[in-house]
Amino acid sequence: MPTKTTHERELGVSTSLSRYYVESFISPMDVMSVLNEAGVKFMLVGLHGVVGWIDEARATEDVDILVGVKHHKKAVRLLLDRFTQVAAEDHEVVTRLRDKDSNKVLIDVMKTNQPLFREAFKHSKVVEAGTQRYLIPSLELALSMKFAPMISLTRADEDKLQDAHDFIRIVKCNANIDLVKLSQLGELVYPGGGEEIVEKVRQVRAGEKLQL
Repeated sequence: MPTKTTHERELGVSTSLSRYYVESFISPMDVMSVLNEAGVKFMLVGLHGVVGWIDEARATEDVDILVGVKHHKKAVRLLLDRFTQVAAEDHEVVTRLRDKDSNKVLIDVMKTNQPLFREAFKHSKVVEAGTQRYLIPSLELALSMKFAPMISLTRADEDKLQDAHDFIRIVKCNANIDLVKLSQLGELVYPGGGEEIVEKVRQVRAGEKLQL
């Protein structure tokens, strides 16, 4: 289980790598500072949010945050005001903030209109890094957030394989997974998902090939 120090360290590394490789990179700390100053409740998700559970930092192009429905429009407005190089592109499950020049997604403001995301704030951990206080997914939620896209029928294979890599890393790096909680969250992905996600944890622990 990652300590506060582990997550802070790995977030620092992923931020540094991303800043080096990604043109017009916006740091997660800058995004969180904007939202914290305005009192917007959010959760840091995506790679930056689970990097402590994976215990393996890498570069990523965007910052993913989950914001409740009541504050979603406010969060988007605040971020557009602060980062004038981006423009908003609204979708059913996310508002994407794209760089106006490169069209790269720099910030994803996720919506809580899916069952798993609606319950997400009940399964979070508080982290304090520097002057910022923020939420990250619990261990079981982090696994579920990797499980959902990993089994998606519409997600590209190369992205599903990256999700599977992260899922395997989380299982191998964290022995204290609560399988009851994990099963409950898996059911929110789809009916029967609870049994499947627990089985996938068993496969990883047994050294078997993960079945996608």
